[in-house]
Amino acid sequence: MSDILIVDDEKDIRELIADILKDEGYATRLAANSDECMEQINAEAPALMILDIWLKDSRMDGIDILKTVKRDNPDIPIIIISGHGNIEIAVAAIKQGAYDFIEKPFNIDQLMVVIGRAMETARLRRENSSLRRRDLHSGEMLGASAAFRKLKDQLDKVTKSNGRVMLTGEPGSGKETAARFVHQHSNRAAAPFVTVNSASIAAERMEEVLFGRETSERGIEKGLLEQAHGGVIYFDEVAEMPSGTQSKILRVLTEQQFTRVGGADKVRVDLRVISSTTRDLSAEIAAGRFRQELFDRLNVVPIAVPPLSERREDIPLLARHFIEAFNRTQGLPAREVSDEAGAALQTMDWPGNIRQLRNIVERVLILGEGTGPIEARELPGEGSPAEEGRIVLGGALATLPLREARELFEREYLLTQINRFGGNISRTAAFVGMERSALHRKLKSLGVVTSAKAGGRVAHLEEDDEDDDL
Repeated sequence: MSDILIVDDEKDIRELIADILKDEGYATRLAANSDECMEQINAEAPALMILDIWLKDSRMDGIDILKTVKRDNPDIPIIIISGHGNIEIAVAAIKQGAYDFIEKPFNIDQLMVVIGRAMETARLRRENSSLRRRDLHSGEMLGASAAFRKLKDQLDKVTKSNGRVMLTGEPGSGKETAARFVHQHSNRAAAPFVTVNSASIAAERMEEVLFGRETSERGIEKGLLEQAHGGVIYFDEVAEMPSGTQSKILRVLTEQQFTRVGGADKVRVDLRVISSTTRDLSAEIAAGRFRQELFDRLNVVPIAVPPLSERREDIPLLARHFIEAFNRTQGLPAREVSDEAGAALQTMDWPGNIRQLRNIVERVLILGEGTGPIEARELPGEGSPAEEGRIVLGGALATLPLREARELFEREYLLTQINRFGGNISRTAAFVGMERSALHRKLKSLGVVTSAKAGGRVAHLEEDDEDDDL
């Protein structure tokens, strides 16, 4: 969006302005009437418009064009020019959203000053809008685990291209954050990031929401695809998209254009597409619920987002990040996380992944005990022991003989510690106070092995996978 559209019914005026602007380094497009003007805008929105208010042999005059463009493309600055200028016309144009009004014959220097100011104003508005979007939805990626580093490396690579990305992973694992990271570090960072929540849009409304609509009563209402023009469209839970809509989205990806519901004009869009799903799309395709052709178009670069259970090393860092964020946005206390609480968080089950961790941190800060460090007893399911220094045995453990109970405890304890340290045997040995070789022997006697997963290593029992080794 770096050119200027000049709309005037007088060819000499159009070409004179175009020649002047080209000498100043601007790219230009020309239109003689409203139809040519709207065709140019639908093809690609200009950076600025110079619009004559009186247009001979035109379906709409300048004021009508001004109203239409400001309704559908409010960010385009429009400078009105007229050879029949008066105060009433100028006031009417400004009220309808014109940036300025210049009377013919105009002074070239004056025109260039107004154009420069209008372009700068539009640039600042775009930057402010981009900053507001970033404040509301962060694409910040945090972590140090092997699984995280592998994910980050893949995301860094795709930011340098325009390829379509398919993010897979459990609910709450951070797929949208990954998508926003790609957007914010790409050459489209200043353009919109628009999310399509496929699971929350009723099937009968999906096409209106995506493509927009045109009615005589309300005119043109832009859909999400049009709102994302120049930027990124993110299809969240793409498997939830109705089959009828899937075929139309496939056509959009192929042709980069579509027609609004109830409309006749083709709308061209420039989009980067990022999708996500928690489902197995191969199974969805086999069941006839997802189109193979659409999958092939969307799945150019598949990236798996690891669950929090494979990123346990990152949990204390993420918890501190959420504490700082809640302190900044809600004024909640900026508490530290005690070592015991950090270890407890690392050993918990996380079916809700990062979203669940965020909710737990917020709950503890709201209901917490003062402003001191967060203690393990404040976490869900971490009740206080009956007496200081005592461990309350669970029912199953209390029924076992000492040798079997000790073996069960050691197995579960070491499984937990290894996974807590991302499968790193050396760090686990240092923490539990054993020599590395002694820990290896102990793990072998307990039937505990580790295997590579998501760029790191995960501990589990030997019978789970006979091919794994330490």
